[in-house]
Amino acid sequence: MANKKIMAMILAGGQGSRLGAMTRSMAKPAVPFGGKYRIIDFALSNCSNSGIDTVGILTQYKPQMLNSHIGIGSPWDLDRAHGGVAMLPPYMSEAGGDWYKGTANAIYQNIGFLDQYNPEYVLILSGDHIYKMDYREMLKEHISKGADATIAVIEVPKEEASRFGIMNTNDEGIITEFEEKPKVPKSRLASMGIYIFNFDKLRKYLADDSMNPDSDNDFGKDIIPQMINNGDLMIAYKFDGYWKDVGTVESYWQANMDLLCEDNKVKLFDSSWKIYTEAGTWPAQYIGRMAKIEDSLISEGCEILGEVVNSIVFPGVKIAENTRVINSIIMQECVIEKNTIINKAILLSDVKVKANNVIGDGNEIIVIETGKTLEPGFHGHEGV
Repeated sequence: MANKKIMAMILAGGQGSRLGAMTRSMAKPAVPFGGKYRIIDFALSNCSNSGIDTVGILTQYKPQMLNSHIGIGSPWDLDRAHGGVAMLPPYMSEAGGDWYKGTANAIYQNIGFLDQYNPEYVLILSGDHIYKMDYREMLKEHISKGADATIAVIEVPKEEASRFGIMNTNDEGIITEFEEKPKVPKSRLASMGIYIFNFDKLRKYLADDSMNPDSDNDFGKDIIPQMINNGDLMIAYKFDGYWKDVGTVESYWQANMDLLCEDNKVKLFDSSWKIYTEAGTWPAQYIGRMAKIEDSLISEGCEILGEVVNSIVFPGVKIAENTRVINSIIMQECVIEKNTIINKAILLSDVKVKANNVIGDGNEIIVIETGKTLEPGFHGHEGV
């Protein structure tokens, strides 16, 4: 089979336990986002827009929703005869199977998939980040500097740096040290979990790592420090766009709210760098004569008779008259009856809010579980 120049592997097996009720029935990359999208659409669309036509998606935790969403990859132009998209669950052999032990082990278990195309370069991505990025620019820098590995980094505020894996570099952008969540960070360059490796080098490191009983089989903890220690050329690629790891309820809510800001860099409807997704078949939205909508995103198939302010409303939602939705995320096919106030809440799909309800007080984010019916009254900590 002809060699590929570059192919991508998307790590999409995460449980995302800090997202609570949102990931009870699906993996974190499958969580709905921004009206009609899912989180993994960003990594997939970046691949498609960057001309990467061969993508492996490594699944593990509750993959059904992800499998059905991605299908054969048509929305991202990844339904190819040679290449395209492949769903890669943990490997089962005659000797049995095993869950992926870490990010490096997940790639190593699928080394046969990579060997099939024998790429020059492998791009490794997380399936749970919100950002737009042209991977061609990163590859160009990787090749021009003759790097063994290139790691995308983003500058974070000094006070937040201890939450991330931090790359310390010299004046030429060469990585000299990697610190996982350091108490006293030496730099503000946080790893974005986006790596380009030369495949022959990566293959050797993964094989050696799999033989080490003391390894966590993880890129951040094992492979990258090992490569630095061995003197391999590791380059930091600086990214200056919007990037958010939506690993907590707070960061998920904030990333959705960021879509409504005037200066938001993740323009969902920018034709020059589209975010693709599985197309739904919804009728046109209906906005009532007395409805009031301000700084909000309203999806297809919605019926809005009340007031929606600074909120994201997913397809098929019904919001009755004399109802106010503020700073909230209302997922697919929720029904909100009249005389209701919803303030800083995330309603998961198919929630029914009976008339005369108050959800949230605008301070903490309230999460209401899928399929729940809320009787009249005040609701504070449902489903969190």
